[in-house]
Amino acid sequence: MNKTAGLILIVVGLVVMVWGATGFKTREKVIDLGPIQASKETTHHVPYAPIIGGLVFVGGIAVLVSGNKS
Repeated sequence: MNKTAGLILIVVGLVVMVWGATGFKTREKVIDLGPIQASKETTHHVPYAPIIGGLVFVGGIAVLVSGNKS
């Protein structure tokens, strides 16, 4: 069980460090003149801290190492 959890943490940590951020899009109506409409799409980025990915990665390694000692 510890080996699986450790490997999952390592993979998640690497993905967070490599991916870096995720985003989502919002649409806002700019002009509404009856049948004529214009909208603007904006992309918002939510950054993940590479430090968090590194901590998860190191935590996964710690789980693997502690699982091998017992």
